[in-house]
Amino acid sequence: METNVKQALILFAHGARAASWATPFERLRDLTQARMPGTAVHLAFLELMTPRLPELVQALLADLPAGATLDVTVVPVFLGQGGHVLRDLPLLLDELRQQHPALRLNVVEAVGENASVLAAIADYCVAAPASISRA
Repeated sequence: METNVKQALILFAHGARAASWATPFERLRDLTQARMPGTAVHLAFLELMTPRLPELVQALLADLPAGATLDVTVVPVFLGQGGHVLRDLPLLLDELRQQHPALRLNVVEAVGENASVLAAIADYCVAAPASISRA
């Protein structure tokens, strides 16, 4: 890895009015960070919660040492490729790329589109009936 490149992983979620909605995403961020000690793992939201993606990227860029580059991977924590992933996120990413040409900004598929994630969810669903206490 280049020495003047700072790695960041941003989990990108929708956001909601209820603060408790973010709890599973915060746990996901913390679990991910524990497995990636050399990378800063953050959580950003499309709307209704903070930080929003543009503000988080701006803050990360502001913390960079002079001459360093920020290499960001965005993971959409959405179950499917709806309008937010297909339209809103690409617009946000295009704006960020235009504002910060030296920013390395990549996005991967929505988590719910990934085969291993779907397999884990299916495993949970299959095990669900056995987890119910029948008193």
